[in-house]
Amino acid sequence: MADKRCSMTKLLEVGPHRHINGDSTIGSNYESIMQGEKAQMLYADPPYCLLVRRNKKTGALRDPKKAKINHEAVTRYENTKAYKYFTRNWLSEAVKHISEDGTLVIWTNYLGIKPIKDVALELGYEHFYGEFLWGKLAKETNSGNETNVRLYEVALVFSKIPKKELSNSDLPLQWSIITKYDEEGEATKWDNHPNHKPFSSLEPLIRNFTRPGDRVLDPFTGSGSTPAACIQLGRKISGIELREHWADISQRRIAELAKS
Repeated sequence: MADKRCSMTKLLEVGPHRHINGDSTIGSNYESIMQGEKAQMLYADPPYCLLVRRNKKTGALRDPKKAKINHEAVTRYENTKAYKYFTRNWLSEAVKHISEDGTLVIWTNYLGIKPIKDVALELGYEHFYGEFLWGKLAKETNSGNETNVRLYEVALVFSKIPKKELSNSDLPLQWSIITKYDEEGEATKWDNHPNHKPFSSLEPLIRNFTRPGDRVLDPFTGSGSTPAACIQLGRKISGIELREHWADISQRRIAELAKS
């Protein structure tokens, strides 16, 4: 397989798979990884709508060292308006490279649901199918018959035209998953990205809305969980990751799977 790297843009091409270290709000990065093709699915796990933490009385920033989440891969926004602005910037570029009958799958937290839905509607994705639920298995009892599961994150699903998979009740559709955070050990292997998702949480929607050989666009690859799932399922991946460290991990992971 071809394996080409450009030192200036850190563009990786391994067979049909492409990945770039870059900003997902910049159109030229999409052009580099799509090369005129259209993706059947946008499978995005963008920064979640986590707000800046301030002292309620003074308005001053709280000490980040005391924050529960303090990680370089975590972004915080002043308010939901700022998050909507960010969402519009990246999503308006991404959808230019999605086929007209394609599907948008966007992971988010509670505060991010409305901004993402609003922007998707602005961009013509008027069909919203609800929230695919990921329940994180937090605890098992000694008997093994009872579990403690908390709703961890949701994936919002949109399209421009109605999807047969969701309009025909005779077709089975998996709409929730319960897993451990790192049930395959992949998070540990690839440097414990805070937004890692196990294969079993990614697989259902990829299988439901794409076919082997389809291209999937992921503008926020992190440590490469979605690209890895796509390659394992026989899909082609086009990915972007802003932070150099995580882009390097994504590219190493793509190359390893693509050559196996």
